[in-house]
Amino acid sequence: MKYSHLKQIKDYFSNFQKISAIHRVSDTIVKVAFDRDDEVYFEMQRSNSKIFRCDSYTRSKVYNAPFDVVLSKRFNRANILEVDLVDDDKILRFKTSVASAYKEEITYLQFEFTGKYTNVIIFDEDEIVLEALRHVDIFSSFREVKVGQKLLSVPSAPYTPKEYPIDDVEKFLYDEYQRELDAKLKNLKKQKLLVLNKRLQKLQKLQSMLEDETGLAQEAQTAQLHGNLVLSNLHNIKAYQKKIELQDYDGKLVEIELAKEFSSPSSMAQALFKKSKKAKQKALHLHIERASILSKIEHAKLFIAIVEDAKDMAKLELLFPKQVQAKKLKVSDSIESFWIEGYKVQLGKNEKGNIELLKSAKAKDIWIHMKDRPSAHLIITTDKQNVAEHIIREAAKLCVEFSTAQKDKFLVDYTPRREVTIQSGANVLYNKYKTIEVDVR
Repeated sequence: MKYSHLKQIKDYFSNFQKISAIHRVSDTIVKVAFDRDDEVYFEMQRSNSKIFRCDSYTRSKVYNAPFDVVLSKRFNRANILEVDLVDDDKILRFKTSVASAYKEEITYLQFEFTGKYTNVIIFDEDEIVLEALRHVDIFSSFREVKVGQKLLSVPSAPYTPKEYPIDDVEKFLYDEYQRELDAKLKNLKKQKLLVLNKRLQKLQKLQSMLEDETGLAQEAQTAQLHGNLVLSNLHNIKAYQKKIELQDYDGKLVEIELAKEFSSPSSMAQALFKKSKKAKQKALHLHIERASILSKIEHAKLFIAIVEDAKDMAKLELLFPKQVQAKKLKVSDSIESFWIEGYKVQLGKNEKGNIELLKSAKAKDIWIHMKDRPSAHLIITTDKQNVAEHIIREAAKLCVEFSTAQKDKFLVDYTPRREVTIQSGANVLYNKYKTIEVDVR
């Protein structure tokens, strides 16, 4: 944090008269409510310290460490007597008092934005440390921070800080939070896109390795011919031969290698017949495998586009739910799963995934599909509960985003699964449905 910024923020804090409440909201963030409802957050992470404001910040847990106990006792409903920067350095100090039945108790709250040694220290009028966010022993630093010990001063900064004027401190504090969010979003996007691009490259490699039907048909025909020729010439093949030349049915000479792993020519003939049959079956079903890989490639490309377009962390948290499972469950690679406010949402990546969803969904689960056009099928698992409209709308948006790269307004139908009748494959008929408009522009 820049000294010039901290100096101007210090003047901003001088307008407040009281610390109404104070507590940690995370391991390194302290929330301070000034006066009535002016909430300011102090991020005290080493080498990334800052002060910011935001509309709300979720408290990760209730902290009850000795530091938190003293923090609460000394500064909840405390009067602010003075706000200073110590020795013209990046150390912000609040002098406070709490009136008790016996006497006025003076306590100092010191936020040190000093890079590696960033800390929050609580001490009394005699500069005796009462508690600290981080205790520092004499072996870790020249300056010991230990309960019951006198707090030494920090050496003066060996440079003259530059001035960076702030037009509106309050706006700066809100912007500081947004800058932090933007940086986190950028980094998280980078991580997730790296994973997704690797997945896409793997699928594209599988696609490039697929054999073609013509080659497989030729392989099947050749193996069948060689098997027949070997079988019909068993009496002419010697045990020691490695190669044989036989005439095919058109009188042409065909050279066949006799593999060592076969104990006899007849067993080799049977292996050639099996090879021919396998090649025929593979050629017959190759279009299914190709279509499956192509659909997964398209799904991966849409997923990448959605992540690139994500405007906030909430979107990424939706797209990449935390894997919290008590036991390992078999997960289909043709289905993508998400969670929206506790509701499980599953989306088919391809026809196979759509069919699996239709078959596994319960009667009261919500089925979602784009209106009058091909799209992914989506199921919201309801557990027989009523689903709020905003949940359905968010799920419908996912259905659109994973069905088309086009940015426009679209109509999406939804209805309980019991109203959907499977015709063939993933083709369905449905009635008693509702339609909503989804804008993905």
